[in-house]
Amino acid sequence: MAKRKKSNKKKRPIAVSVIAVAIVALFLIRLYQVIEPLIRNQVFINGITGPFFTGWKLTVLGSALLSSATYLVLSVTGIVVLIGFLRLRRWSWVLLMAWTGVSLTISLVDYFYSHPNYLVMASNVIIAFALNIADVQRIFGIRRDDDTSL
Repeated sequence: MAKRKKSNKKKRPIAVSVIAVAIVALFLIRLYQVIEPLIRNQVFINGITGPFFTGWKLTVLGSALLSSATYLVLSVTGIVVLIGFLRLRRWSWVLLMAWTGVSLTISLVDYFYSHPNYLVMASNVIIAFALNIADVQRIFGIRRDDDTSL
């Protein structure tokens, strides 16, 4: 009878997988937000034409390109955080918690003053709740086994 070797790997709670799925959902939403303004301004058909600024203000095309570039950076950052998160790195938990808080704040401002994105809001709420589960905090070294914070 062969003895099983005890693995040194940390066992992942199911909440880590839920968070990973939510990050992937946010990534796909952000990719849509990268492409949609470019399609709306027919950049893929006509190319990039016209000025980006009129005086000190962005033109419609300049605003679309800036919006797409911002969402592209957010998408790439999300993938980096996802890789760190799946590798159970403490920095990824901290960064994801901060990012979720900022994103929820922006989502609430959009809800009251602009056009809310309910998918982003729902994903952020799921991530925030899952990050605060004690098992998730323990596996990332945020909480000790005696339920005290570090």
